[in-house]
Amino acid sequence: MTPKEIVQNFYKSDALLDSNIMESSLHPEVILDWNSSKGFLQMNKAEILALSAELQIAYTRSKIRISHILEEENLVSVRYSHYVKTFENPREEMLLAHFMVIWEIKDGKLYRGFQMSQLS
Repeated sequence: MTPKEIVQNFYKSDALLDSNIMESSLHPEVILDWNSSKGFLQMNKAEILALSAELQIAYTRSKIRISHILEEENLVSVRYSHYVKTFENPREEMLLAHFMVIWEIKDGKLYRGFQMSQLS
C-alpha cells in the first residue's frame, strides 16, 4: 500500500471512533503535533488513543470528507472536514472542524503528524 492509500484508508475507516482501528494504524512511536483552537498539543500514542475513546463516548458516527490529499515519498498532506452525529441527535450531522495534517508514514503506519484545526 502506498503512503497515500494508508492515510486515505485511515480516515475512511472511521478510526477516530474505533479504538481497534486506531491502535492498528498508529506506529508505536507516533507523535502528533496539533495546533488547535485550544493551543498547541503534542500527543503520543496513548494520548491519541485516549482522545479516540473520548470521541467514542460523545459521538455515534464520524465522517471525514477529504478535499485535498497529496503524497511526496513517505509524506502525505490531507485537508479534510470532520462531521459527527451525537447520541442526543443522531439524525443531524454536524461539522465539527476543518483540519490540515501532514503525516509521515513509517513501517506502513502513521508515525509523525503535524496538524492544524479550525472550528466550524
